[in-house]
Amino acid sequence: MTAQWVMYGIKNCDTIKKARNYLAESGTDYRFHDYRVDGIDDALLQSFIDQLGYEVLLNTRGTTWRNLPEAERAAVTDAASAKAVMLAQPAIIKRPVLSAPNGDLLVGFKDSLYHAFIQEKS
Repeated sequence: MTAQWVMYGIKNCDTIKKARNYLAESGTDYRFHDYRVDGIDDALLQSFIDQLGYEVLLNTRGTTWRNLPEAERAAVTDAASAKAVMLAQPAIIKRPVLSAPNGDLLVGFKDSLYHAFIQEKS
C-alpha cells in the first residue's frame, strides 16, 4: 500500500468542510479520518505531538475547551497532561490535521498554506 494524504478531524466542522472542498477541487486524493468515528489512539496523537508540539494541537479557543471544568483546564501544564485531555476529548484537537504521504503535518486550513504544502510534499 502506498502512502497517501490523510486529513484528520471531525466531519461536521466548518473548517474541515472547507479543507475537504479544497482537496477535492485541487484533485488531491486523500483519506478522511474522523476522530468521532475512527477514534485517535495514543501512538498517533503522540506522533502529532512529537512533530508539532502539544501547544499547536490543543485548541484552547473552542467550545470543548471552554466547557471543561476550570480545574481540568488548569491541570494542562505539559505534553502528557494535554495528551490525556485530547485523548478523552478529541474535539479539542485543532483541525484539520493534514498528513502528507511522507508524514509531515500541517494544522489548520488556509488556501495558500494548503497550496504550498501540497506542492512541496507531492
